[in-house]
Amino acid sequence: MAEVVSIKGEVGNFEIEVVKHPRFVDMDKCIACGTCAEKCPRKVDDEYNEGLAKRKAAYVPYAQAVPLKYAIDKEHCIYFQKGKCRACEKFCPTQAINFEEKEEKVVLNAGAVILAPGFEEFNPEEYETYNYTSFANVVTSTEFERILSSTGPFQGHLKRPSDQKAPQKIAWLQCVGSRDINRCDHPYCSSVCCMYAVKEAVIAKEHSDTELDTAIFFMDMRTYGKDFEKYYNRAKDEEGVRFIRSRIHSIEEDPETKDLVLQYADEKGEIRVETFDMVVLSVGLRTPKALIELAQRIGIDLDQDSFVQTGSFEPVQTSKPGVYVCGAFQEPKDIPYSVMEASAAACDAKAMLSEAKGSLVKEKTYPPEKDVSAESPRIGVFVCNCGTNIGGIVDVPQVAEYARTLPGVVYVEENLFTCSQDTQDKMKEVIEREKLNRVVVAACTPRTHEALFQETLRDAGLNKYLFEMANIRNQCSWVHSKEKDAATEKAKDLVRMAVARAQLIRPLPQPTISVEPKALVIGGGISGMTAALGLAEQGYRSYLIEQSQELGGNALRLSETWKGEDIQAQLQDMIRQVNEHPQIEVFTGAGIKETSGFIGNFKTTISQDGKETVLEHGAVIVAVGAEELKPSEYLYGEDERVFTHLEFDSALRAKDDRIHKAKTAVFIQCVGSREPQRPYCSKVCCTHTIRSALALKEINPDMDIFVLYRDIRTYGQREEIYREARTRGVIFIRYDLDNKPKVDKTAEGLSVTVLDPVLDRPIAINTDILVLASAIVPRDNEHLAQLFKLSLNEDGFFMEAHAKLRPVDFATDGIFLAGMAHYPKPIEESIAQAKAAASRASVALSKEKITAEGVVSHVDEVLCRGCGKCVEACPYAAVSLIEREDGKTVARVQEALCKGCGSCAVACPTGAASIYHFDDQEVLTMVEAALKP
Repeated sequence: MAEVVSIKGEVGNFEIEVVKHPRFVDMDKCIACGTCAEKCPRKVDDEYNEGLAKRKAAYVPYAQAVPLKYAIDKEHCIYFQKGKCRACEKFCPTQAINFEEKEEKVVLNAGAVILAPGFEEFNPEEYETYNYTSFANVVTSTEFERILSSTGPFQGHLKRPSDQKAPQKIAWLQCVGSRDINRCDHPYCSSVCCMYAVKEAVIAKEHSDTELDTAIFFMDMRTYGKDFEKYYNRAKDEEGVRFIRSRIHSIEEDPETKDLVLQYADEKGEIRVETFDMVVLSVGLRTPKALIELAQRIGIDLDQDSFVQTGSFEPVQTSKPGVYVCGAFQEPKDIPYSVMEASAAACDAKAMLSEAKGSLVKEKTYPPEKDVSAESPRIGVFVCNCGTNIGGIVDVPQVAEYARTLPGVVYVEENLFTCSQDTQDKMKEVIEREKLNRVVVAACTPRTHEALFQETLRDAGLNKYLFEMANIRNQCSWVHSKEKDAATEKAKDLVRMAVARAQLIRPLPQPTISVEPKALVIGGGISGMTAALGLAEQGYRSYLIEQSQELGGNALRLSETWKGEDIQAQLQDMIRQVNEHPQIEVFTGAGIKETSGFIGNFKTTISQDGKETVLEHGAVIVAVGAEELKPSEYLYGEDERVFTHLEFDSALRAKDDRIHKAKTAVFIQCVGSREPQRPYCSKVCCTHTIRSALALKEINPDMDIFVLYRDIRTYGQREEIYREARTRGVIFIRYDLDNKPKVDKTAEGLSVTVLDPVLDRPIAINTDILVLASAIVPRDNEHLAQLFKLSLNEDGFFMEAHAKLRPVDFATDGIFLAGMAHYPKPIEESIAQAKAAASRASVALSKEKITAEGVVSHVDEVLCRGCGKCVEACPYAAVSLIEREDGKTVARVQEALCKGCGSCAVACPTGAASIYHFDDQEVLTMVEAALKP
């Protein structure tokens, strides 16, 4: 509820004026339980229902549906309009309502500013023919997400709003509010809609109790991201989702059944009519008016589509120095790219403020840790209601009363929300007052909340591993919502098991590791150089390793970005900066021979000109790039008039007569991509082709240019050059995988034959040149993957730790990923990911010491026979065989590398390997407790 009014000043000295609008809710007390929304006569807290009366019976309060805090809508609140009511204040269980709250102005001082305000979804009311506000069963994609959600209006059951019947047929209409200059003036593609529609269709089938018919109406299916094409193929071939290439003009409703009627032309031009139970509008993304006004106030340039203007080589730098942008305010984009840009913006901000690094840091301190090793267990049990999430199903008072009867339990308490800050403060007081030395929390999942409770234990002077959690939400109330008594009994079982284990758990040490504040960057292309510069500008030394004799990578053969920026000029400037930077040491013609170590303490041997050099560093960034496929079809390699994209760019820059004298050109898309042996989209090819076609039109406006394609994937604002190409006479002809083009030599030159889907007959095009949009393929990454114990996907690209939340991290700590080694991508995305990798690496390098986790493997050397099974099983190379002084070979664990996954313990034939905090006795005690109530 805060609004930026102005940003004044300059780099290093900004004044940000902020107005904090009253929420009339104390955020420290609010637990988002939903009571205020439930009791409010006007439902002013309900973000979805406001202004949509027809949906009031279907949608629950937004803040109740997801864990967000509440605010009171002053314009619609009865108290503010009429001076009476205040029902929310009376019923709030934590007294969080505060009607006396006033507007407050605050001035913040900062050295840099990052803009990440997001977007708003397109309002389909502007499409009158879709009758969104009139037909109850026409919903937006966001509303459909809420229907599918377990916390949504129907608790995850698939129902339609009008009568809450289970739908049998659902249609998705793509490009609502995108790729449209007639009804909404949004010429751009919103980038994310195709994938979320496919996902929703697949999940809807999973939620349906019957054979659900799902159909997606589209123009081009833009599944261009990593593994997106595979998901699209699975939806089509395995899940039975129908994909219909047609744009729907209008929606009609049967007034009696409320079913929806769509009339459309199929790919053969035949008119068809289908009836659906629901229609989902795949709405696009746009910049809210408030953000446009904010940009004007603070002096940030926006482009023609009202997104922040940036350059391909500075993808997060706005027109105002020191102010950076990330996410959809820059251009529509998905979650992984938004996360990358956020880290990239942080990288640039940290580089800008490097001289002041650490000057405002306050180190958190903890009380001395109590030694409880000689004490008998004194266990405290805290049972959470989680609002109605748990308490609505599980009899929490009964579970709490049962916990009091368990051995070792000296204190039991029920909480409305155990994770709230006031409960955490109270928990610390209870631990100290009751002299607790073990804590059990019966609540939700440890995946999201264990770290929070462990932090509370540390604040109370206990070792954080003296904590156990029973998941009575996911494993009880959520999965047994219709069996309340059984859910309660199961909750008792889980609490009993947790208490039994709590009696055995012991404090664990967390060793600290010193950090070598240097980074190894592997790959000297644009991504590698960007990462090295990003670290160097923050003050960290980088070793840049490039296997060829010069820096630049694939960019050495490229001409222009899709925006028309000169790549070669920018590239040479980047190479100069790298070579001249005192914090970067470049090794060209070098390769990685061997490596060892862990985060903060790597040691890598490189080979250069027959000489070996050992480098010590604290982090690694892998940016080895990818390469262009050399096709084995379409006469490539047999005729000099057949080019790949990179070859065409080189010939174009060299003013090759084959290019400059040509009167006809043909481009063939998806050469080697989106095929069974390589089932992924190479992402950049459509844009590259259209940019090349426009370059040919600049040379000869009368040139005949044909693009043979399967789907045009000019996502985001690239859509505008696609429109420009069509306007300038470039002809686009679609083909499918079963009817690929054929290329022959003729007396006149080259002849390309393709089946025209409009004419439904083959046509022959005589052409002077043929350009193949060849696939981008990974390099031979196997050697590097084995050295650093990194994972490759089945296509040969490196695997990130988490596709959405950790898109530049490897599963191995201290190693990061950037550029086309991850997946094909354009220059601006490669640069953003490289900056993100540098930002993530700098987090590790900025610390003098790193604390390792205590839950790690260990080996009983008396039982170990040195068979090496644990070494083979370990996915993190944390276990190795060593020979002791007495000649016995045993396995030893490098704790800094270990993730505590337990693979070694499973593989060990003698039981020598086990995991601290999860040893056999602790686990078997839980099993015994489960069997003996």
